[in-house]
Amino acid sequence: MIRVVLAPFLVALLLLVPGPAWAAELQVSQVSLEPCPAEDVGAQPELRRPSGASCYALRGTVLNPGRKPVVDTDVFALIVDSSGEPVLQNRTRVGSIGDVPPGSSSFALRLSVPAGTPGPLSFRSVKARGFSAPVRTRAGIDDELLPLEQALADE
Repeated sequence: MIRVVLAPFLVALLLLVPGPAWAAELQVSQVSLEPCPAEDVGAQPELRRPSGASCYALRGTVLNPGRKPVVDTDVFALIVDSSGEPVLQNRTRVGSIGDVPPGSSSFALRLSVPAGTPGPLSFRSVKARGFSAPVRTRAGIDDELLPLEQALADE
C-alpha cells in the first residue's frame, strides 16, 4: 500500500528536480599561437618580467552547432616547444572562454610560458568542452575584462 502511494510522489519529484548538466564537445578551428601584443599588460617587456614567463595568445574560432548556448566552456590543447616537449607540464586545460552562443565565435586566451622555452611553439589536439548549465560561479556585471578579453568583446 505504501509503495502505491509513494510511487506517484517519487515520479513527480524526479520531474521537478533538474537533471545534471550535460557536456558538449565544440569544434575549434583557425587556431593560432603568437606572442601577446606589446600593448597587452600581460606582455611585459624583457626587463620588467619578474616571473620569468613570456605571454602568448592562443586564438581561434569555436563552433556551437546547437540551438542553445554552451556555458562554462574550457579549451584544451597540448602546447609544445621546438623539441616537441610539453610547455605546460601536466596540464592540457589552457583556459576558460565562458559561454558560447549558437554559431561561430572568436576566442583568445593568454598563456604564461616559462622564459627560455625554445621556440617556435606549436599546438596539437585543440578542443573545447562546455555544459548545458552553469557549473562555476558566474562573473558579475561589474567585473572587469582583461585587455585581451575586451578586444574580443569590442569586435
